[in-house]
Amino acid sequence: MLAKGGRTNVFGFLLRLAARIPFLFIAGRIYGADALGRFAYAVLVIEFVDQLATLGLTRGLAEQLARTKNNENYIVGDALLLSLITASLGAIILSLMPFLMFRDGSISFADHWLLPWIIIPLVWSDIALAALAFHGNIAASVKAQAIIEPWVLSIASVIFIWVAPHEGLILSYVCSALAALVASLSPLLRHYGWPTGWKPHLPTIFNLARRNIPLATADAIEWSSRRLDIVLLGLFFSSSVVGVYYVAQQVASLVQKLKTSFDPILGPVITRSLEAGDKQAVAHQVRQVGFWVIAAQTGITLALGITSHGVMGLVGPRFAGGDGALCFLLVAEVVAATAVISEAALIYIAPKTNMAISIAMLTLQAALSIPLMSVLHRHFGHRDLPHDLAAAAGPALALAISLGTGSLLKSWLLKRLLKAPVSPWKWALLPATLGTLCVGMIARQFPEWLELSLGVAMILISYSAIIWYLGFSPEDRLLFTRNKALSSPISDDNIA
Repeated sequence: MLAKGGRTNVFGFLLRLAARIPFLFIAGRIYGADALGRFAYAVLVIEFVDQLATLGLTRGLAEQLARTKNNENYIVGDALLLSLITASLGAIILSLMPFLMFRDGSISFADHWLLPWIIIPLVWSDIALAALAFHGNIAASVKAQAIIEPWVLSIASVIFIWVAPHEGLILSYVCSALAALVASLSPLLRHYGWPTGWKPHLPTIFNLARRNIPLATADAIEWSSRRLDIVLLGLFFSSSVVGVYYVAQQVASLVQKLKTSFDPILGPVITRSLEAGDKQAVAHQVRQVGFWVIAAQTGITLALGITSHGVMGLVGPRFAGGDGALCFLLVAEVVAATAVISEAALIYIAPKTNMAISIAMLTLQAALSIPLMSVLHRHFGHRDLPHDLAAAAGPALALAISLGTGSLLKSWLLKRLLKAPVSPWKWALLPATLGTLCVGMIARQFPEWLELSLGVAMILISYSAIIWYLGFSPEDRLLFTRNKALSSPISDDNIA
């Protein structure tokens, strides 16, 4: 099941990559860095409230469903009602205090009354896809989040250039969220059906919320660690700098999505193994998925990092100065993979300790960000790279350090609890990286247009060839194999 779900999510990642690039190009080239920075800060606040309103149910729902033998749609109904209540509270607060989303004071009707209420579709879409993933339906997530949502965002942003240019990015985001909601609820209703006979039971709902507090906190901290940098830049620098950094973050988030897209399939598999008391199986699942993620992320990081100046320059000349931030963000996502995969098990085994480590990581990131911004601002700003863009790499470096520390701590804790090794590291990653760096140095000598086309292809092909032959075992290669065994229900043979 892991191989089947992983293969589907790799395909989804490629679709998401193809769809996200047009939006960044349109937003950077047509709307500009200032408008993009304003949009980025507002969406950051919206998605933070979305994380809180979900109450950890995107992962906690798998545990709830694993404990019941019937009336699964009742549990899904409880989760949707609970999230409706929390999302509505968040929307009301933001509608009454829109200055939390927009720092410049220029607030339109869409900013004030439309954007905050999009939290409800975001939360419901997340919960619907989590409920479908519990039964192995990862295709719904790929369709909603990798095809419909990003492509509607890109297409709508073009349409609103002429219809509502000043609110175009916000309105495009609203349209994409609504489209994703429809794409999520349709398969949910087909699979679970209407909860006939279900009645809201407030004590049950609030008990569900209470049990999910550790999960919700872990999710909020994980999310905040990826957004604290934007908050700090928004407080100290102009919207233009935030816009440049947002593009770097979105490019790096493509690597992050490759990792987090395994969560919907890894969570149910781990909960089933834990219900059966099989800790060795959990350790094996963490090791295997961790290697898949790190192997793929390293190759993509090398391709985007080596060509980072050209990649950022595609969005516009102003954005090319964010290449340093992009490199640090890409490294951060690779070193974070072990922490995130380990956390997929820790949230069920040791939720409070996992939460404490996550809080410590976030504290370390906050403590390092401002000093690093100051150092880079003083020593690396020059005529071609403004001081503010040089300083923008500071929060990205702080993120990489804190996530690397968290990976070490969480993998050590999980190893101790499971009494089995969980590290996904394989020595084949070292020659694959070194060999690819050599190819990348050759690609850097090409003209920029050739570097971004032939050079990137050379980097990816060389890395893939080395890691395939030196690092992938026959079991790992199941990720790229289609057969009946992988399509069958979960069993002891295919659970790995």
